[in-house]
Amino acid sequence: MKKIFKTTGLILLIAIVGLAIWIRSNLKDRNPDYKADIKIMGNHPSALKAGFAALKITPEIPDRWTDVNHDFEYRTKDGDTFEDGNGNGVFDAFWIAGFSGGRAANGIHDDLWARTMVIDDGTTRIAIVVLDAIGYLHDDVVDIRSRIPKEAGVTYTIIASTHDHESPDLVGIWGDSPLKSGINKQYMEFVKDQAVKSIVAALQNMRPARLSISQDLTGAIPLVKDTRNPEVFDSGLRLIKAIDKENGKVLGSLISWADHPETLWSDNLLISSDFPHYVREGVENGIYKGDSLVKPGIGGVAVYINGAIGGLMTTHPSLAVKDPFTDQKYDEPTFEKTEAQGKQLALLALNAMENPVEEIDSAATSLIVKTVYFPVANKLFQLGTMIGTLDRGVTGWMNMRSEVSVFNIGPLSFATIPGEVYPEIINGGVEAPEGGDFGVAPVETPPVREMMAGKYKFVFGLANDEIGYIVPRSQWDAEAPFTYGKPDRPYGEVNSLGPETAPLLHESIKQLLNELNDPQ
Repeated sequence: MKKIFKTTGLILLIAIVGLAIWIRSNLKDRNPDYKADIKIMGNHPSALKAGFAALKITPEIPDRWTDVNHDFEYRTKDGDTFEDGNGNGVFDAFWIAGFSGGRAANGIHDDLWARTMVIDDGTTRIAIVVLDAIGYLHDDVVDIRSRIPKEAGVTYTIIASTHDHESPDLVGIWGDSPLKSGINKQYMEFVKDQAVKSIVAALQNMRPARLSISQDLTGAIPLVKDTRNPEVFDSGLRLIKAIDKENGKVLGSLISWADHPETLWSDNLLISSDFPHYVREGVENGIYKGDSLVKPGIGGVAVYINGAIGGLMTTHPSLAVKDPFTDQKYDEPTFEKTEAQGKQLALLALNAMENPVEEIDSAATSLIVKTVYFPVANKLFQLGTMIGTLDRGVTGWMNMRSEVSVFNIGPLSFATIPGEVYPEIINGGVEAPEGGDFGVAPVETPPVREMMAGKYKFVFGLANDEIGYIVPRSQWDAEAPFTYGKPDRPYGEVNSLGPETAPLLHESIKQLLNELNDPQ
């Protein structure tokens, strides 16, 4: 009997030690010596160059499956079966990110991309890479940067994601089980390689450029819904068209708007880049009514980048979208609705580009980048980090390294935000509603755009990280009574690091903008 107890105790001890080692490995800082801190203050305008590239990051989906009970989740216990397309005897699943786990891809509708824009003023070279992905964590951003050839001469690389809810999981929390990462490691490596290749290709395509700046700050309001009070949007379209100075051809364009790419919603099982696909297609190749070209495109490579989408900015199933040419109204989440939305946005963008507000061919670039740290108060995020489904390390106990940056290129101002920031932090309108957990006045003031010095102000969300929702502290509402008379807690707090995230981020951005605007 004693021998049995000793053996059982030894097994338990080994299991406990093994578990501790495994958790410690998951919590290990992946980049302990890494800091992204940069400060460049450009004083002398120089001729600009720009380059663009687009490389596919579409996965190969070898297997198809049958959803027996039509719940849009692959579950063998429900009798779901698969066709072994590559004959390896296992279900090679690509788990679609967003909404709930278990959503295995069942084919491809349209391609996913790594799209890059490079801007160079002769001294400072900035690469902006946008991935059709739900998000991209900071450790993986650092890994991509480490793979860029030194001779490429890139001063600063921004890796942003569109926050596409119809793409493979690159964060880890949308697998077939809460205890299993949804990341396909080979696919992750493919995405990293393609991102690097897109940067190199954009540099090879770099040409002397004139930047044509356009905007439509109101036209896209009907295409997005704010599903949480207060109603504050980031619905303005902000656009840069780069034109080859020598031959007049369009090199590419950058299109910035703010909305969750989830118009297809949760029942879609086909890989897609959602509405950004139709936006980019329309801007590049023109907008068609059937087979008839209605609005010519501008050519080049279109790069779509998201803005402040927290709060929650979405083309919800309750929001109808009209086809811009037939006035047919689409209510339910379908590819037809998504296409109608993309066409409307592309049409607004093309119309705005015909009437630029300013054009520049020389500028000085000023850039400040800062490594920042956020505490992880969210218990689910803590658990996910410990067991490795949230695939990132920590610095110290539940402290995550991330990054913010601000930069000016002539009259253009930019700020990068590492997650889904609430628009009221960017554009103003933070409230302190009754029922908020902390009972404090608004903290994140003044709004970010008010502090930006440029005439044209771009805010890139989900840039260089995905830390989740960035909720104003005075609006934080995890405990009853709930704000605005709601019967239940709002959604954002569930997918936020915690209530200190927004104040810390806002203060970091504020300090950087003060430094950028007043170099003395």
